Amino acid sequence: MKNILSTSNLNIGYKSKKGVTTIAENLNLNLTSGKLISLIGANGIGKSTLLRTITGIQKPLSGNVFLNDKSISVYKPLDLAQNLSLVLTEKLPPSNLSVFELVALGRQPYTNWVGTLTRKDMEKVHEAMRLTQIAHLASKKHFQISDGQLQKVLIARALAQDTPLIILDEPTTHLDLLHKVSLFKLLKKLTEETQKCILFSTHDIDLAIQLSDEMIIMTPEMVVQDDPCNLIAKGSFDTLFKDENIVFDAEKGKFIVT
Repeated sequence: MKNILSTSNLNIGYKSKKGVTTIAENLNLNLTSGKLISLIGANGIGKSTLLRTITGIQKPLSGNVFLNDKSISVYKPLDLAQNLSLVLTEKLPPSNLSVFELVALGRQPYTNWVGTLTRKDMEKVHEAMRLTQIAHLASKKHFQISDGQLQKVLIARALAQDTPLIILDEPTTHLDLLHKVSLFKLLKKLTEETQKCILFSTHDIDLAIQLSDEMIIMTPEMVVQDDPCNLIAKGSFDTLFKDENIVFDAEKGKFIVT
């Protein structure tokens, strides 16, 4: 397995006129090919800050982020877009784009200045739609489909971008349980079939434990990365929530309310 992204003694947070706010320190994470990796933690713990920092949107307080053995800070925007794709939860801006056209936007880092799709571009778009099982929606306008379908379209756009690493911020937000399970299974299948690395933040911890190859847990005291079984054995989930009414049952591998 190839190491795609790594961090070295990474400190994340914010600088302001009032000083420096540190969210997490000394992070040494490794994202490798063919793995589905979930990022979990309580609300406000800093998951989005971590994602913004490792994707180059936000500068680290200190330390380094390496993408394919190069510091992410030296990448030009076009080169970065050919190595890393990002799927955010924000609403799409108003447009009349069809599903096919939306997925085809993933080819922008490779098309010429007028945005003409080559045969290879078309092949990548069709392959992305096949992998996400949305080919039947190609001619629909993006506002005519459900939230669950739209999430698959955005993942297809990231696949069409053809990067070794795909990062998703809360992809299961607004989805019901059926569509959450479907999306998790799709992400798992994509890592196996494409050997890309997919990192996603989520609040659906029980599902993440069942389907992730590895997990990154953020708490105020630590950030730890390992496979779910090892994390359970080490008691890493016990400190996730500061509430005596929420307890992690190691035998069942899920949280229970007492």
